[in-house]
Amino acid sequence: MFSFPPTLILRHRRENLKKCTLRGLETRPDFLFFTYPHDTLPDLSRYVLLTLDAPPLSMQDCHLGLFLIDGTWRYAATMEKQLPQPHLFQRRSLPAEFRTAYPRKQTDCQDPTKGLASIEALYAAYYVLGRTREELLNNFYWKETFFKLNGMLTF
Repeated sequence: MFSFPPTLILRHRRENLKKCTLRGLETRPDFLFFTYPHDTLPDLSRYVLLTLDAPPLSMQDCHLGLFLIDGTWRYAATMEKQLPQPHLFQRRSLPAEFRTAYPRKQTDCQDPTKGLASIEALYAAYYVLGRTREELLNNFYWKETFFKLNGMLTF
């Protein structure tokens, strides 16, 4: 069985954990959480950063780990600009057909139709890469709406 690098999450220190869609994944051994700006990130040379305005993620990226920035749109933009050694990792976006079920109130996203909640982006990336998605959305209140909007199987 092929083993993937753990998924890395860089979470802003001011992220509201009561609203955070990634809650519950912190104890999983296949996820590593880091707090911005306090924690030092590991080597990112075998990782893909999920971001907007990048080439689409595809099965050709399946051997790489996923790196996700978790924060408000404004915080995430700043965090991305301040990442160390940006030449080490690749940037990828999710295919444009994915739609969010998360009832967004923020207006900082440059394209709200592309702006998925962190857990939705993670699920969509695992879907594209053919990885197991069981239990990823267990704590996501809008799970069923997300599946309906995107025509996806649950796992």
